[in-house]
Amino acid sequence: MSGKTELIQLLNEIQPILHPGEYVFVSSEYSLPLDFREIIASFKEEEGTTLILKKEKADALHLDYDYVASWITLNVHSSLEAVGLTAAVSNALAQEGISCNVVAAYYHDHIFVAQTEAKAAMQVLTTLMNTKRETP
Repeated sequence: MSGKTELIQLLNEIQPILHPGEYVFVSSEYSLPLDFREIIASFKEEEGTTLILKKEKADALHLDYDYVASWITLNVHSSLEAVGLTAAVSNALAQEGISCNVVAAYYHDHIFVAQTEAKAAMQVLTTLMNTKRETP
């Protein structure tokens, strides 16, 4: 099932969901004792594999991290070919001084923001969704 590609429709339907908990980005060159279901996301880079994990799991494994994030899912099924959604979301957050890290997955886009900015980010995203726009 392919996702939506029309930017106006996507913005009108983003329905941000704030997940409970704290999340961290870690990097490892080695295999870690993790169940696949404990990994929120991963990406292999030249320097090592980046993992996004719950903070308590990273702490239990004594992994280093610098950034504690909140995880927001845009609950609209966006196509990987959609143009402009990531830019619109990151620009809206940037205008409020909120840094974000966006992960595009098969069904949804996921936004990681500093935990201290989660409430403000949700307000920005809700306002973005509720801004009236005409669909073509």
